[in-house]
Amino acid sequence: MTKNKHVGSSLDDYLNEKGIYKKVDDVAMRRVLAWQVEQAIKEAGLTKTAMANRMKTSRASLNRLLDPKKPIKLDTIEKAAKALGKRLYIELV
Repeated sequence: MTKNKHVGSSLDDYLNEKGIYKKVDDVAMRRVLAWQVEQAIKEAGLTKTAMANRMKTSRASLNRLLDPKKPIKLDTIEKAAKALGKRLYIELV
C-alpha cells in the first residue's frame, strides 16, 4: 500500500506564488556552473591567476564567473571550458 506522503504544493509552485522562481532557478544554475569550474580548476592544479591567463582574460572576469550572484556571459563560460580542455555543451529541453 503506497500512499503519497506529500501534502500541499511543490517547491516550484511555492516559488512561483512568491514571484521568485526565475531568480532562484537562475542563482541555482550559476552556483552549479561556478562549482563545476572551481572543481575543474582544482583538478588541473591551477591558480586563479593561471586560469585567467589561460582564458586570456582578467582575474576579475574569472572571479565574476565564479560568483553565483553575478550574471554569466556565454563567451566567458566558453573561454573557461577551453582553458580547462573541456567543451561547453548546451541543450534546450
